Amino acid sequence: MEVSHSFDGLTVGVEHLWPAAALPVAVALLAYLIFRGEAGARSASPRSRRLLFASRVLVVVLLVVGAMGPYTVQTRETPGEPRVTLLADESASMGVFPNATEDLVDGIEGAGVPVTTATVASGSDSRIGDGIAANLRQNGTVVVVSDGQVTGGRNLAAAAEDAQRLNATVSAVELSAERTERAVSVAGPSTASVGLTTEFVVSLSGVEADDAATVTVEIDGETVREESIAGGEAVSVEHTFESVGDHRVTATVEGEDVYQRNDVFYHDVRVVEKPNLLYVSGGDYPLRGYLGSLYNVTNATAVPPDLDDYAAVVVQDTPAGELGNVSALQEHVIDGGGLVTVGGDNAYQQGGYEESAIASMLPVRMGNATGGRTNIVMLVDISGSAEEGLSTQKGIALDVLDQLGDRNQVGVVAFGGQPYRIADRQQLGDARESIGERIRRLETTRGGTDIANGLLGANDMLGNNPGTIILLSDGADDVDRPAAVANQLGREGVRVITVGAGDRVNEATLRRIAQESGGSYFGANETSRLRLLFGGASRQFRGQNLTIVKQNTFITSGVTLTANPSKANEVSVKAGADYQVATADGTPAIASWRFGLGRVVSITAYGRDGGLDGLLDRPDSLVVTKSVNYAIGDPGRNREGVTDVSDARVGSPATLTYRGDERPSVENVSFRQIGEGTYRGEFTPREAGYRSVLDATYAVNYPLEYARLGLEPRLERLVDVTGGREFSPDEGAEIARLAREQSTRVRTVRDAWAWIALLGAFVVFSTEVILRRVQVYRGRTSLTSGLP
Repeated sequence: MEVSHSFDGLTVGVEHLWPAAALPVAVALLAYLIFRGEAGARSASPRSRRLLFASRVLVVVLLVVGAMGPYTVQTRETPGEPRVTLLADESASMGVFPNATEDLVDGIEGAGVPVTTATVASGSDSRIGDGIAANLRQNGTVVVVSDGQVTGGRNLAAAAEDAQRLNATVSAVELSAERTERAVSVAGPSTASVGLTTEFVVSLSGVEADDAATVTVEIDGETVREESIAGGEAVSVEHTFESVGDHRVTATVEGEDVYQRNDVFYHDVRVVEKPNLLYVSGGDYPLRGYLGSLYNVTNATAVPPDLDDYAAVVVQDTPAGELGNVSALQEHVIDGGGLVTVGGDNAYQQGGYEESAIASMLPVRMGNATGGRTNIVMLVDISGSAEEGLSTQKGIALDVLDQLGDRNQVGVVAFGGQPYRIADRQQLGDARESIGERIRRLETTRGGTDIANGLLGANDMLGNNPGTIILLSDGADDVDRPAAVANQLGREGVRVITVGAGDRVNEATLRRIAQESGGSYFGANETSRLRLLFGGASRQFRGQNLTIVKQNTFITSGVTLTANPSKANEVSVKAGADYQVATADGTPAIASWRFGLGRVVSITAYGRDGGLDGLLDRPDSLVVTKSVNYAIGDPGRNREGVTDVSDARVGSPATLTYRGDERPSVENVSFRQIGEGTYRGEFTPREAGYRSVLDATYAVNYPLEYARLGLEPRLERLVDVTGGREFSPDEGAEIARLAREQSTRVRTVRDAWAWIALLGAFVVFSTEVILRRVQVYRGRTSLTSGLP
């Protein structure tokens, strides 16, 4: 049995206790052997016997102690072999910064620390995350000389996770741009309708580009806009195409800078005929004229049996008994057509939709949703990356809790690298205070951020019950695995709503996770919108106008709402549908979803006169137009040939979709069948400009490397979470000092001391024997043993 005792960082112990039991026996035996003789002339004196006994007892004690295996354990600092790995980014985006690598190498080696230099990016390929991960070592130090702009491979958040697992440090060099570089780009639809106004946004990004430069926009070779703008600014260009076919929108920026290839941006627009719409209503409403100004509209009082000629059907304020051929409408939507139902005094619950076949197609259910009950798990990020902003995240979590209605079943799971149950799922009305107190007591955990594990833990708390996970995180994680988990949860009926919480939020990651599950993303200042989804009677929403609930969707992106319709049909949004817009009192105003191959939008807000009460006036009218366009989808979906070409960039894989009876054959394009009569081709363009394939035009632009300019903030976050530092280009000696600190290890050392006891026993025994021999030699005694 091992016994030990610790004090002041030192642990003293023995491996075995049983040898101690032999000590009394050995001492007694020694006493018997040494003191048993009778006193006589040739007997050893009592003094000699006592000295011999004492020496032999000491030998026995030392032997017993050695047999017990004494040891000590203590921690010691041991210097390692400092070495610096310098990761150099030699990609094109670094052309605006001075070359600091050579000076840093000289400074580090001059301080006596060897340097290994590795190139992690070059040309238009910036796989910086992969380069960092490949060069990490246990307890090691890497210093990155880069702008942090990643164009491929793993992202910087994934590299941070790898560094934390190895206890490695990632530092960076602070760079300042010395040269001007600008990049122009065009954003806008790739498909437009003839005769309708289409908007494009031309943006100018750059570094050291505060001085305005002239940007020229051409459409089909004709200049339509010329304006001077500075880096970070944008201009809007509206244009009406008068003919069908492919049209070219080209933006060019003038001025001296490092590269020329990103001074031109190409954008191809396929213009098609105005979609054919069927408008069904028994009343005379302004919406009919509004739609007629945008589309080819056929008016009807009921749905006819043949809908093949229409891209979408718009039904306004029509009771179920007067809808007409609902079966034909259902087949139309299932086969890919669109449907928009617009409310009024004769629609939805007032119109008897609940008893009609149209009810199954709609994204809303008749009847008010107030006071509903939902299974909810709040998933709170307490990882190391969230440490600085944990108090902020607690505040946001408590605010989210305040938005949820009393009838909801709510539980709380926290996560870092692993999930932790904080509060089991229970009715919130009875447990609001206790759950809030548990959130207040949350503390950060060591390790990285594993959102995927957190989602799985939250799903375990939901069990077999469909529900919602509200994820509160800064999103500092690689997006691929959590997105895959969110996608699987969405297929199982669990949606993930993400809330950006923390000082530096990776919105792109959180939006992707929400999107994969069919959920929504909310910023920290938008949590009040959760009342619209989960408030119930105990948490009523009160606004002034229409409110966007799910932002940045096809319907809501770029929309400004100022209208406040006086009425709305009583509906609730179905599970799996997108709650797009709410009225001022929190009633669903616009909802959408996919039904079969088609798309359905329900607009339930309306005015006292049966019209849309301000929704057809600018700027609100855009949300109506986009709702109808969403239902229409691709107006050319039935055409053959190339139906879609993805945005293409030089050197990056691109895809195109082809519809036809046979697989096409095109040089340098590899096709595979993805559906009946539908093929997807993959190709890699090599030159920028307008190109054509199978009679379709597409645009190819400069590599992404030339679009991402300046310092990427995620690099600073990587340095923070790994405990690194930011150095200036002349601080090579400081980097060497950090390497020495990082290489010094604190080790736990165990020392065995049995050999000292055994050596002591041998020394005592030998000394005693030698002394007695000396006594005999000098004639002081004739007894070599010292005993009778």
